[in-house]
Amino acid sequence: MSGHGDPIPMMSSACGPLSGTAEVPGDKSISHRSLILGAMCIGKTTIEGLLEGQDVLDTAKAMRAFGAEVTDHGGGSWSVEGVGVGGFAEPDGVIDCGNSGTGVRLIMGAMATSPIVATFTGDASLNGRPMARVTDPLSAFGCRSVGRSGGRLPMTLVGATEAVPVRYVVPVPSAQVKSAVLLAGLNAPGKTVVIEAEATRDHTERMLAGFGAEITTEQTDEGRVITLTGQPELQAQHIEVPRDPSSAAFPVCAALIVPGSNVLVPGIGLNPTRAGLFTTLREMGADLTYENERVEGGEPVADLRARYSPDLKGIEVPPERAASMIDEYPVLSVVASYAQGQTVMRGVKELRVKESDRIDAMAVGLRANGIEVDEGPDWWIVTGRGHGEVPGGAICASHLDHRIAMSFLILGMAAQKPVRVDDGGPIATSFPIFEPLMQELGAQVERTDA
Repeated sequence: MSGHGDPIPMMSSACGPLSGTAEVPGDKSISHRSLILGAMCIGKTTIEGLLEGQDVLDTAKAMRAFGAEVTDHGGGSWSVEGVGVGGFAEPDGVIDCGNSGTGVRLIMGAMATSPIVATFTGDASLNGRPMARVTDPLSAFGCRSVGRSGGRLPMTLVGATEAVPVRYVVPVPSAQVKSAVLLAGLNAPGKTVVIEAEATRDHTERMLAGFGAEITTEQTDEGRVITLTGQPELQAQHIEVPRDPSSAAFPVCAALIVPGSNVLVPGIGLNPTRAGLFTTLREMGADLTYENERVEGGEPVADLRARYSPDLKGIEVPPERAASMIDEYPVLSVVASYAQGQTVMRGVKELRVKESDRIDAMAVGLRANGIEVDEGPDWWIVTGRGHGEVPGGAICASHLDHRIAMSFLILGMAAQKPVRVDDGGPIATSFPIFEPLMQELGAQVERTDA
C-alpha cells in the first residue's frame, strides 16, 4: 500500500471465523520518538522492531535532513548516529512529514530551540490540520513561525537563538503538544515545566529518562507536573519497540465481532496511558484476555487473546479515559455498532482535529451503513444493533485517514452486505501489512476497481 498517490478503493465482506496469530507492527509513537531522540544523542542508538510505515519513514528522512546518520539495516533494525542536543544542522530542503501530525509536531519541538530555519509541509490532510497548538508554546522559547492562514502548513520555523525555559499548562490533553514542549526544553537552559490536567501517553517522558535526561513527574493540585532540566548530554541507547496497541485494536476488534473467532496478538505494549480501549472492551463484555504479561524496555507488554463475543453491551466510556484511547474511538464505534444498547463517548473533541474530523467521518459512514449515531462538539453516541444486525452496504470516505479506512473495513467483516472505502492507501502510514495480515487470519479484504 502507499499512503500517497492514486486512491486505492477497498472492500470487506462477511467472513468465517478469524483465527491465528496477528503479528502487528511496532508502536508508531515509540518509533517516532526513538528516531528523534536518537538524533539528539551523542553516539549510535540502535532500534529493533521499528514501525516501517510511511509516517515513521518520513521522520527518519527528516532526521537525516537535520544531520543525523540514519541507517536501515533491514527487518525493522535501524541505527541513528546522533548529533547531540542543539546539534541539528539547517536542512537544505523542505521537510515533508506526509500524513503524520505526530512527526511534524515533535520535529518542530526538537528544532525550535536551535538557531536554524526549517520549512515543513505534508499531504493534503496534514496541511489542513492546526499547528498553532504547538507553535504557540514554542514561541515562548523564542521560536518564530510563519505559515498559512489558521496556523496551517506549509510553515517555516525560525529556531530560538537564545532559548529560555518555559512553564506551560497544556490547554487540552495532547501528548503531541506536551512532547513538543519537552523536546524544545532539551536545548533551553534551566528547567522547563509542563503541566497537564489529564495524563496523556508518557512515552516521551519514559524515553527521555532512559536516554539520561533529568526529568521528574509529580501529581499535584494543578495536575500532572513534568519538570525537565535542559541541556543534558543524552546517551545513545538500544531500543526494543513494543508492538503498537493502536494497530492491535483492529484484529482484536475484528475477532470480537466475527462469529467463532479466536485471535492471538502477541507482544502488545500496555502502557497505562495507551491501554484504555482494552479496558473499555472488557467492560462491554468482550472476551479479551492478557497472557504472558511482562516488562520490555521499561514498557508493560502482554499477548492479547481476543475471542468472538456475542453478548457485547453498550456502556458510557468515562471521559477521563479519552486520552488513553483517543486513536481507538473510530474502531470502538464499530464494535459499539455490534453491541446491544448505546455506547456513549464524551470528552473527545480532540477527535475533530486528527487526520480528519473523526467524529464526523465515522458518524457519516456508520449512518450510511444503517447505524444510528448522535453527535455533538465533544461527544458522540452509537446505538448498537447487535450481532448479525448491521446492514452494511455503503461506500465510506476515508478522508485520507488511515484509522477511518481500517475501521470501516473491520465493520464490513460482520455486516450483512460488504462495506467499501474510497481509499485504503493511507493505511500504509501506520499499518502497512494490514491487508495481508487480516487476510491471513481469514478476513475477506480486497482491493476493488471503484
